[in-house]
Amino acid sequence: MKHIFLNLKRFDIPVELGGVNRLAPVAEWGASVVRRTQDGLLRYAPEEAEFVDFLPEAHLLTAAAARTEHSPVQLGCQGVYRADTAVGGNFGAFTTNRPAHAAAALGCGWTLIGHCEERNDKAGILAEAGVTDASAVNRILNREVRAAQAAGMNVLYCIGETNEEQPRWQEVLGAQLDEGLEGADLSRVVIAYEPIWSIGPGKTPADKPYIEKIARFVKERTGGLDVVYGGGLKTDNAEMLAGIREIDGGLIALTRFAGEIGFYPEEYLEIIRLYLGK
Repeated sequence: MKHIFLNLKRFDIPVELGGVNRLAPVAEWGASVVRRTQDGLLRYAPEEAEFVDFLPEAHLLTAAAARTEHSPVQLGCQGVYRADTAVGGNFGAFTTNRPAHAAAALGCGWTLIGHCEERNDKAGILAEAGVTDASAVNRILNREVRAAQAAGMNVLYCIGETNEEQPRWQEVLGAQLDEGLEGADLSRVVIAYEPIWSIGPGKTPADKPYIEKIARFVKERTGGLDVVYGGGLKTDNAEMLAGIREIDGGLIALTRFAGEIGFYPEEYLEIIRLYLGK
């Protein structure tokens, strides 16, 4: 089975405020994403592919309400906090944070942990305190993974190397996997590989041999976990990625990168058609 993940980041912010949302008014945005994609995804059998949307917390309830009885769209949140509520323990003192139990109560079966944007944020905060040990970030993410799983959620765990780290990619990715997933239930984890060094305007995308090499390494290191391409599944690379036996799906974000940049449901469905070949 292939995994198609959709990271909607903060694509809900209207254009007039510097965002890329041309899809719907903010209050209707999450529901609009689900309504405009779920029928098109019904053409794929459940054993053929699964579809998970990672939305900002404010849109989870409306997205859940928009799902039809047989909707193939599963919902996920964009990260969880490393501690949680417990009977007889902390009953909700988590101002500004998102405990996994809160996300699960909102209908999330998945969470996204370790995305390069999250790693950068945590590394920046630690650097302010004089901590530059990358293992510290991995250990924090590990607590998030275990908190999510304790709340019954599946995890899309992201790994990736920067340009500076590329010469020692095996060491970097190995540590992210070993330290970030220590003690986790691997049956409820999918790995997303982000070649951070190749993501962004003017950068050369990772090619097929490089992605194959990394995917094989991840599978060998983790005992065969599914690996999806986290550097952006899009129209330009969908058919190439479909030809990589070691890749089990992809992570989609923006669907349009020029002109009226943004996420467009019809383009999302076309990317999936190209990748799945039907």
